[in-house]
Amino acid sequence: MRSILIIPILSCFFAASNAKVFSKCELARKLKAHGMDGFHGYSLANWVCMAEHESSFNTQAFNGKNGDGSSDYVFQINNKWWCKDNKHRSANGCNIMCNKPLDDNIEDDILCAKRVVKDPRRMSAWRGWENYCKNKNLSRYLASCQL
Repeated sequence: MRSILIIPILSCFFAASNAKVFSKCELARKLKAHGMDGFHGYSLANWVCMAEHESSFNTQAFNGKNGDGSSDYVFQINNKWWCKDNKHRSANGCNIMCNKPLDDNIEDDILCAKRVVKDPRRMSAWRGWENYCKNKNLSRYLASCQL
């Protein structure tokens, strides 16, 4: 009887472990492979800096609730503007469900980030980038990476 209870508990543990925490260089390589270096005029270092300050490179980063009741996911993709979660009204600019950016496959996250940066606010849509990366020397973000 105990084994019957343990199997569902273990499967829940493994299902929840789909998160990935990238190293800085691993994420830089992934972003570069998806054409982010120079995308919409922003260097690869800008994207890596933004990702560090928005999610600490963690695919399951989630900030909870904002003042307006919306939530932000990895890369702080917001459910009011960029993804749909069936709880709040959303513009769903990236045409994805909000649970998609929480898995370890960041291809959909990258596609959404490309959509966000095309918005008039550009990289300023991310407060982490605005506060920590904008107009800063970002050379340290890629210095140790062999790209």
